[in-house]
Amino acid sequence: MSEEMFQPETLMLTDEDGNEAAYELIACQEMDGRIYYALIPQENNENNEYVILRSEPDPEDPEEEILVTIDDDDEFDKIADIFDDMLFEDDGE
Repeated sequence: MSEEMFQPETLMLTDEDGNEAAYELIACQEMDGRIYYALIPQENNENNEYVILRSEPDPEDPEEEILVTIDDDDEFDKIADIFDDMLFEDDGE
């Protein structure tokens, strides 16, 4: 088998200040009609933490999607629990 089949998907994201950073996509999940992404920063991630962003239509071009932070604590906790269950299954131990 080719190694290319197992290459992680890398996304280049630009923050509000125009800073660009690379993230590895580790999971995608739909919840309540919205799409959420779990991403691992490829730099400065000593604690192996991941971030969760929500997909929304770009206000400047509704045909395009942008990723935004989740400001609502309840919404964030709900999707974080789903990703934690997906990514850190304890295999019944």
